[in-house]
Formats: sequence, C-alpha cells, structure tokens
Amino acid sequence: MTTPSALVPLPVVLPLLGAALTLVLANRPRLQRAISVAVLAVTLAVAVVLLVEAYRHGPVVARIGNWPPPVGIVLVADQLAALLLVVSAAVTLCVLLYSIGQGQSDVGESAPVTIFHPTYLVLTAGVTNAFLAGDLFNLYVGFEVLLAASFVLITLGGTETRIRTGSTYVVVSVLSSMIFLASVGLVYAATGTLNLAQIADRLEALPAGVRLSLQLMLLLAFGVKAAVFPLSAWLPDSYPTAPAPVTAVFAGLLTKVGVYAIIRTETLLFPDSVADTLLLVVAGLTMLVGILGAVAQSDLKRIFSFTLVSHIGYMIFGIGLSTVAGLSGAIFYVVHHITIQTTLFLVAGLVEVRAGSTDLRRLGGLARVAPLLGVLFFVPAMNLAGIPPFSGFLGKLGLLQAGISDGTPLAWVLVAAGTVTSLLTLYAASRVWNIAFWRAPRLAVDVPPVRLPHLMVGATAALVVLGLLLTVVAGPLFDVTADAATDLQDRTPYLRAVLPEVTS
Repeated sequence: MTTPSALVPLPVVLPLLGAALTLVLANRPRLQRAISVAVLAVTLAVAVVLLVEAYRHGPVVARIGNWPPPVGIVLVADQLAALLLVVSAAVTLCVLLYSIGQGQSDVGESAPVTIFHPTYLVLTAGVTNAFLAGDLFNLYVGFEVLLAASFVLITLGGTETRIRTGSTYVVVSVLSSMIFLASVGLVYAATGTLNLAQIADRLEALPAGVRLSLQLMLLLAFGVKAAVFPLSAWLPDSYPTAPAPVTAVFAGLLTKVGVYAIIRTETLLFPDSVADTLLLVVAGLTMLVGILGAVAQSDLKRIFSFTLVSHIGYMIFGIGLSTVAGLSGAIFYVVHHITIQTTLFLVAGLVEVRAGSTDLRRLGGLARVAPLLGVLFFVPAMNLAGIPPFSGFLGKLGLLQAGISDGTPLAWVLVAAGTVTSLLTLYAASRVWNIAFWRAPRLAVDVPPVRLPHLMVGATAALVVLGLLLTVVAGPLFDVTADAATDLQDRTPYLRAVLPEVTS
C-alpha cells in the first residue's frame, strides 16, 4: 500500500489496540485514561490527513492483505467518509474528556468503571469501520461492533431503569441487525458479490422489481438504526436513562451511522430510484412527529431525544431529493447535527450535576446560579433551532434552497415542513431556557451548590466552540460537501478507485 492508503485502516486498528491495552490495564485507571485520550487524538490526526488526501486526490483505498476485491476486505476513505471520520473523532475525544472529568464514567453508579474505556474504544472502532467499509458485510460488521459496545455502555450502573430501557434498545437493535443480515444474504444471492462497487456494477443487470426489493430491505434496516419515523419510537425511551457521556455519544453518532449507510447505498447502489419519493414522505413525517414529541416533554433529556429524531428528517430530506444540492445540504447537516446534538446532551449532564435533575418542573434560575452553564446551553440550542448566522441556519437554508430548486409539489411540502420544524425547535429551546434558566429558582437549585468539574465544562465548551467554528468555516465546508455530493452522484470516482479494471 502507498503511504496514504496505509493510513486508512488506522482509525479502526488504533481504537481496537487501545481497547486491548486499556482492558489489560484495568487496575491502572490513570494509564487507561491516558491511552484512551492518546488513541483518539491520533485517530483525529489521521482522519484529518485522510480528508485532505481525499479532497485533493480522490478516494483513498486500502486493500487489506493486498487481496484484490472482491476477495479481500476493502476500506475506502472518500470525502464523505473522511469528513465524518474527522467529526466523529473530534466528538468522541471531547466526550471522553467529559467522562474523565466526572471522576468516574458511570455517573456515580456501582458498575465496574474499568470496562468503560475499552468498551468506548471498541464503539469508536465500530463507528469508523462502518464509515470506511467498502463491502456490505464489513458494513454489517461495523454496525455489530458498535452495537455490541453500546449494549454494555447503555446499561452501565446496572440500575433497574437502565436495564429495562437497555433491553428495549437491545431488542430493537438485534431486530434491525437481523433485517440487515437478511438483506446482505439477498444481495449476495442476486449479485454474487458483497463489494459495494461491484454490487453497483451488477445491480444494473437485475430486474427493476428485484432492485427495488433489495433497496427497501436495506432502507428498513438502516431506517431503524437512523431512527426515522415510524421506526424511531425506541429512541426517546432508551437514550435518556444512560450516563450523560454515553447518551451524548449515542445521540451524536449512532443514528448518523444509519444516515451514512442510507447515503452510501442510495447514491452508489440505487441512484435515481422510485424510492426517493418514499424517503421524502418519511423525512417530512420524521421532522414533524419528532418535534411535536419534543414540545410535549417536560424532561430535558427527552426533549433533546425527540429533537434528535426530528432533525434526522432534514438529512433524509436532502437524500430523498437525490440532487447534488440536496446531498450537499444533507452532509453539511450531518456534520452540524453530530456536533450540536452531542453538545446539548453534555449540557444536560451538567444540568443534572448542578441541579440534581433534568425535569423542567424541578428546575429554575440556572442562568443566575450558573451563568456559564446558561451560555453553554443557549448557544447550541439556538444553533439547533437555526437562528442566523449559526451553522444550523446555514444547513437548513441549504436544504430548503435545494427543495425549492427541485420544484416538485412534494419538495415544496418538505420545505414547509422544514420551516415549521425549525420554528417549533426554537419554541422548544426557548421553553427550556425560560423554565430552567430564566424563571425563579425551584427546589432542585435550592440544594447546596455542586461545583462543576473543570474538565466536564471544558469539554462541553470545546464542542460549543466547534459548533461556532462550523459557522466560521461554513463556506469551505460547503465546498467540501458539494464536492463530496458531486462524487456521490457521479459514482465514477468511487468505482474507479475500488475497481479500476471494471471502470477503465
């Protein structure tokens, strides 16, 4: 492998090696923390290099063991995968620092804290493997690795509530994995390969009905993982009970891996499909049902969980448009949402530490007793709501302009749904601000003050700054997402990089 291609496996290999080391050093917590931070910092640096390389020279391909596809495992870092690698590595690093700042990673419960770091690194490896996977089965493996780790993380502490809600999460995840595995088998039976580039080449020879059936099976599996309506009911009940760092990284990354899988398969395997109409309908329903659920909640974590579901609809909207502008807006919004949603869940964890609760009925006066906490909430909340000039506004604007350019009646309906969703998100954020931060203090803030650990606050502030940085670099970032969307629509750069003998 050339030097750039030799870097491609590192975002997967480094976290796995780090997980093994931290497991061996279970009785040395300081070394565990140091190794975890170092591994994620190096992973972030490698991801940045891969993004620069993919932007300048096209997809970077690593053929593991020098086995030619479709025999061997292929990892592909194109602009889409590399960009998401950079964002996910930055977010996981900040969340790790936040968890270290807590003093223990299970928020005071009696779970064995020593398992947190190896499990967290395994989760990171699963996420990066899913982004880089060049064949359908390796994508499945990436999902299973991150899900296996998430099963452990979501039940840390072993409380009755976490076990109960974790069981729901496990059942739903296993069901979606079974659907995905069945889809993998059907694709192999129809095409004789699992290499994504080769599948794309061979699907064109299949009858339209067979292609549509395979597409709908994959969309069903990925739709559960991405939490699109009506496959999203499990999420608001599962995420809020987990420890704050776990909830934050789940909210920021796990659903986006499902969105990534939809982007990859829809553009590479099923371009210009009749299922695009279905995606647009699902996008509109996801936006509206999710945000109406958020407005009806009285707990901070549940509000954020429902807004998480709602804003997945914006990404599906861009994918369903099946245009360069729509895909570019969807990719930009994925980057924005990973950062902002993670930040808000970390803020919810800070509120819980400071006030002893995330129930709005027990909160009040936080802006007075903890002004920095008020700033850490207000900035990402307004960003999520799409207030100018934040990246949330720019991402929504890009998607709405793509819908207007499409000009179809359904696209206009989605533009209206996106606008209403944005306004209701602003209402939900303003309601939280007015009740939890602005009104007179209630019982939860009358307890003796709890000093927020500096590292927790610093990690959250770093993500707030990263969210603001997305606004500052929005122009160059849109250039990258537009370039990535063009390559996705064209398909040729990906196919040529993986199978040069077929596309030459």
